[in-house]
Amino acid sequence: MARRGCPSSPAPAPPLDNDDILSEILLRLPPAPSSLPRASLVCTHWRRLVTNPAFLRRFRTRHRRAAPLLGFFTEGLRGLLFTPTLEPPNRVPRGCFTLQLDDVGEWRILSCRHGLVLLLHLLQLQVLVWDPVTGDQRRIAVPRNFRTGEGTIINNGAVLRAAGDVHGGSQSSTFQVVLVGNNQGFTRPLVTFVCVYSSENGEWRDPISIACPLTSVTRYIPGIFLGSSLYWYLVGNSTAILEFDLYRQRLALIDMPPLKVPTDVWVIPADGVLGFLYMSKYNVYLWKREADGDGVAGWVLGKTIQLDNLLPLSSTEASYPRIYGFAEDDKVFLIRTTDRIFTIQLESMKFVQFKICSAILYSSIFYPFSSVYTTGMGLGDGHEGAELLFNA
Repeated sequence: MARRGCPSSPAPAPPLDNDDILSEILLRLPPAPSSLPRASLVCTHWRRLVTNPAFLRRFRTRHRRAAPLLGFFTEGLRGLLFTPTLEPPNRVPRGCFTLQLDDVGEWRILSCRHGLVLLLHLLQLQVLVWDPVTGDQRRIAVPRNFRTGEGTIINNGAVLRAAGDVHGGSQSSTFQVVLVGNNQGFTRPLVTFVCVYSSENGEWRDPISIACPLTSVTRYIPGIFLGSSLYWYLVGNSTAILEFDLYRQRLALIDMPPLKVPTDVWVIPADGVLGFLYMSKYNVYLWKREADGDGVAGWVLGKTIQLDNLLPLSSTEASYPRIYGFAEDDKVFLIRTTDRIFTIQLESMKFVQFKICSAILYSSIFYPFSSVYTTGMGLGDGHEGAELLFNA
């Protein structure tokens, strides 16, 4: 009770009437595409908060580490194609991620990571970093010192955001691009080059190189990011994994166990260590690189996945299933059969299947795309984004 003659303090505003507290609560909504549209329909007050550009930036930054797998990109005759994999109301419409490019047939996807897509122009020797959610683009010329006199083929690459950007400590949009190439010499030992670009200073570092087994090349199959290193699969006279430590700026080769068919291999993170999936007919073998009691790292067969027991495969399938992509953050790999695609969660073994549309019938690689989708939430009064998602 207030003392006589002393004014009483005003009662604090209820939490949901305090914009700062309410914003902190709404920031903790799950990063599903339907979360903010649903919140925007509660009332005008909530709609104003969740459509504020500053709030949307904070929401995307906070959830980047746990961004959902929205679908995957493929290369088509008319450009990039996006195929959604989530069910309504979280299903992002196919046409939401479009990129207008000149010389469509000359662009090739190299990497999808941290909500960014990396593409390479095969003739102009430039790369494009694209954020499909915000529409931001950055074109970067390939460095001259990466083009050796012997001729260098750029055959792989990676894009990743700065560490603070990924883990929610920064609202900047800094990123790094890593290009991987080989010299074209056939009578000399093959050399693999790696070159790193940072958007923070707009410069390429000097290339780093390592001698590789003769005729060994990195394929366009995407690499993975684990710890502070990027990894790509190498195939040739022998099989190996190329490791590039971003922190130490160092290249290394990791030998692999002998494989009967060395083409059906996907490098993956497995329980926090380096691993790979090996496909043989209806079986997928998970190998992991673990240290023994003396601290010596070696390959160990983790588990075998029998697809014919797991998936509802038809006896009329024209060919064996094949791995077409892997989402490293979600631990989901994509299996394709004659007319269907299966997404399989590596830990739970839960799967989802859907039909292959004619537009991606001849695609050879799927590039999984994970991001915090907020497109439409900053437009008008917020209803457009909600209606778009609920009717997808």
